[in-house]
Amino acid sequence: MTFAELGLHENLLKAVEELGFTQPTPIQEKAIPVLLSGTKDLIGLAQTGTGKTAAFGLPLLQLVDPAHKTPMALIICPTRELCMQIVNEIEIFKKHQRGINVVAVYGGTSISNQIRDIRRGVQVVVATPGRLIDLIERKAINLEEIRYVILDEADEMLNMGFQEDIEFILQNTPKRDSTWLFSATMPPEIRNVSKRYMQSPVEITVGTKNTANKNIDHQFVVTTAHHRYESLKRLIDFNPGMYGIIFTRTKADAQEIAEKLTREGYDIDALHGDLTQAQRNKVMDEFREKTLQLLIATDVAARGIDVVGITHVINYELPDDVEVYTHRSGRTGRAGKTGVCMSIVHTRETGRIRQIERMVQVPFHKLEIPTGKDVCRKQFYYFMDKLLSADISGDYETYMPMLAEKFADVSKEEVLTRVAALEFDRFLKYYENAEDLNARGRDDRSRTESRGDRFEKSTDRRRDTKGREFGSASGNSTRLFVNLGTKDGFYKASFLQFILDLSDLPKDVLGRIDMKEMNSWVEVEKGAANKMIQAIDGKKYKGRRIRMNEADSVRK
Repeated sequence: MTFAELGLHENLLKAVEELGFTQPTPIQEKAIPVLLSGTKDLIGLAQTGTGKTAAFGLPLLQLVDPAHKTPMALIICPTRELCMQIVNEIEIFKKHQRGINVVAVYGGTSISNQIRDIRRGVQVVVATPGRLIDLIERKAINLEEIRYVILDEADEMLNMGFQEDIEFILQNTPKRDSTWLFSATMPPEIRNVSKRYMQSPVEITVGTKNTANKNIDHQFVVTTAHHRYESLKRLIDFNPGMYGIIFTRTKADAQEIAEKLTREGYDIDALHGDLTQAQRNKVMDEFREKTLQLLIATDVAARGIDVVGITHVINYELPDDVEVYTHRSGRTGRAGKTGVCMSIVHTRETGRIRQIERMVQVPFHKLEIPTGKDVCRKQFYYFMDKLLSADISGDYETYMPMLAEKFADVSKEEVLTRVAALEFDRFLKYYENAEDLNARGRDDRSRTESRGDRFEKSTDRRRDTKGREFGSASGNSTRLFVNLGTKDGFYKASFLQFILDLSDLPKDVLGRIDMKEMNSWVEVEKGAANKMIQAIDGKKYKGRRIRMNEADSVRK
């Protein structure tokens, strides 16, 4: 099928043709004819990087009326980066249309400028939930005439705690003709939103629900806990052309690993919640321009990032939720290209790998962590390829007589040896006596439980960093109460990261987490309990004061 067969107007087809698109992607082919009616609600399930923006952007541009000077369409997305990306793509699609204005509204920049842009007259508003609520409360935007509401990356927005904001926005767009919801996964929260605010939606699924992208090679290596960082370095060194994102659970891990790798000469920076918007912009610009080879990020900080050409995603640690794994891996293998998602797992997490493998319905390949000699050999071949493909079209003839004279008594073999020595001296010395980082002989069933599996058990025994057992049955843990729960938009993985980020404690101090709708209970190593309480108790979340104390002091 071609774009012309989908029912798009000539001016849109011209823009698509100039972009070099010849055939629609599966989500575009299925969604565009439905959306062009303008009156049908739609749920589109497809992985990131499959062309969802064109799937809703092209029909939207055909439906909006240029003569209408108040907002007709509202596109809501989780992050500033995705907001800007959507606007940029829609601007390209509408290059042959006159009178249609699009404005982006998001936090971290001047709200007064955004209000001025809206008042000049726009048909399409692309917004993050927080900034849009701010504009509504200031009465700076009128949603009365909104006809089309698009929720992009809906699962991400719900995971980030925006469910109440999304419902508020939907409640304040009473005249909408249709709601279009696009998501990579279909958690129960999205199903609930669709039941309350959508009328008999057409559901389109590209691939299988909650599955991983088939263009991605899912790999894992098994090492011991204290070799995790060295394993990461070795995987990076073994893939010299890598351009990728490394995911950690906490901002402390992201910052620490980035600082270590930077000191050792790697082009890397960290992306986490402590950065200002200006710092975040600087890091992202450097990464997009490939000044940085690697970006290390937490799940929250990386949401909405869409960078072309990412070859690798590395899970420094596995996430607890399969949906989080799907989103992480989906940063690579986009637009029909192939990619690699590598996970560094502890010996006790191999069972978790098999669990994720079953749920995302793609095979995972266990790899050996390369030896030092393997790394040096790979780097050497990479350097030779670079040497042979180097551009020598410059004015080098001027200098050739000097070079010939300088190396008159040196053989070609010696020249090549000296070039190799200059390039590989550091690698050869570092990896000369490199140890085997692979975990061996630890596959017994008792050690394959993952952290996520242990959280689900009624009794939970864990070991601290010194090997001492703690947990509900050991007496080495303290059970803490906190007045946050699933109603606040948390699930276990996001709640885990939230409390670790606030407390700056290592993940090893945590045991079982029990989450209810309004409250949660967290097992913490005794020595860390007071520090966690001091860091979290009294802080605010969405304007509400957080209360954390020992569970024994809470009336049941």
